[in-house]
Amino acid sequence: MRLLIDNALSPVLARALAQAGHDVVHVRDLGMARSSDDAIMQLALQEGRVLVSADTDFGAILAGTSADRPSVVLLRRGVPRDPRRQSQLLVSNLPRLEEELTQGAVVTFAEGRLRVRRLPITRPDG
Repeated sequence: MRLLIDNALSPVLARALAQAGHDVVHVRDLGMARSSDDAIMQLALQEGRVLVSADTDFGAILAGTSADRPSVVLLRRGVPRDPRRQSQLLVSNLPRLEEELTQGAVVTFAEGRLRVRRLPITRPDG
């Protein structure tokens, strides 16, 4: 899977995911550590990468724009902060999430739960 790791997560996570066979880049490796969320989203979209972050702003951007890409994986409360444990969590779950992430989704890992929300995110009345 092609992944872009956001600055909110460690480059160690990117290396561990790459060792597991994923095509991974970290925003720091691209000189984008201080880039805006919009610029990072645009890069993920252009390169066909799933954005992996702990920053909920990316979900809000997708909701606000009704975009159907890029897919985003959010690591939230209750997810280990250790990048090696984070990589184990992702490596064990990404294969079964591949279809949703390919089609466009926000996947949230939080406190022992996994939530998948298909894109585009629409308002209940719309």
